[in-house]
Amino acid sequence: RILSKPDEPRVPSIFKSLGLDWDERVLPSIGNEVVKSVVAQYNAEQLLTQRDRVSRSVRESLMSRAADFGIILEDVAITHLSFGAEFTKAVESKQVAEQDAERAKFVVMLAEQERNAQIIRAEGESDAARLVSEATRAYGSSVIELRRIEACKDIATTMSKSRNVVYLPHTSNMLLNMAP
Repeated sequence: RILSKPDEPRVPSIFKSLGLDWDERVLPSIGNEVVKSVVAQYNAEQLLTQRDRVSRSVRESLMSRAADFGIILEDVAITHLSFGAEFTKAVESKQVAEQDAERAKFVVMLAEQERNAQIIRAEGESDAARLVSEATRAYGSSVIELRRIEACKDIATTMSKSRNVVYLPHTSNMLLNMAP
């Protein structure tokens, strides 16, 4: 969209050289010329992402070029910028590929963190086993017995809180001790 007017002091020469339809004769041709030259300076992605910069560059170039013909441009705006279906599909494919690459980087990073966590866990277990082994050597099997008692205590606490646990006597003739 271009809003224009002739430069008042040059109106007679504009009408002599270009005629009364000066705007219809000059603006479309310089508009196409300027738009093509400016658009050629950017790649397709920049045309989409830097729309303001492209618009400003087109506006400045059009104003300069129109001044050569004695035309003053009051406003220039790019209202519609479209690309062919094939180009649009290529841009979308590129964006999908970039998203897939980012997702793959994330998966690799996650796997690496998981691997590091497993290494740290294994080192911790190794240190714990080493400490138990040293304690066993230093104090005998009492450390292992203490661990066994602690484990039994934890199991008993857990089972006592469960509703699905039934306690049976240790003897095998439980049914024989019941009176009719």
